[in-house]
Amino acid sequence: MNNLAKELKDWLHTRNTDQWARPWPTAEEHDERIRRNLAANATWILWDGAVAAATITVHGEGNAALWTGAERREPAVYLHRIMVSRYYAGQRIGARLIDWAAARAAAEYGARQARIDVWTDNTALHAYYTTIGFTFLRLADCRPDYPSRALFQRPIAVADPPGAPCDR
Repeated sequence: MNNLAKELKDWLHTRNTDQWARPWPTAEEHDERIRRNLAANATWILWDGAVAAATITVHGEGNAALWTGAERREPAVYLHRIMVSRYYAGQRIGARLIDWAAARAAAEYGARQARIDVWTDNTALHAYYTTIGFTFLRLADCRPDYPSRALFQRPIAVADPPGAPCDR
């Protein structure tokens, strides 16, 4: 997973965004957050043989610093750190991981919204999320140095959850 993160960090550096240019708020806290999500089985990895092709981190509760109390009371799935290797770009893997996580959350606990906080200055990523059905809600009213303040959501269509696309 570290190789995938480094690949995307290097690529993002060429795309006119400071996304992932430095760990937030510190390298230690960033790494601990990733370890905690892996240990809690919140992070899913899509493998192509021995290669981590993509990841998604999924939570059933929203960050109180970003989402309002009313939003957090609604059944929703909160998506984080969606990463797809550039080798697999253009194959809709990210969109399919989002669809899978949303359908799974709808089946497991009745989630009706898929939500994501997106890197504030990465307008190309904002455009991507709107092309796959997300609506920009607002910039979160939180500490100004928080890097992912752009909040997006989309309704979840109720359907049978697809099979798991990946291993944990």
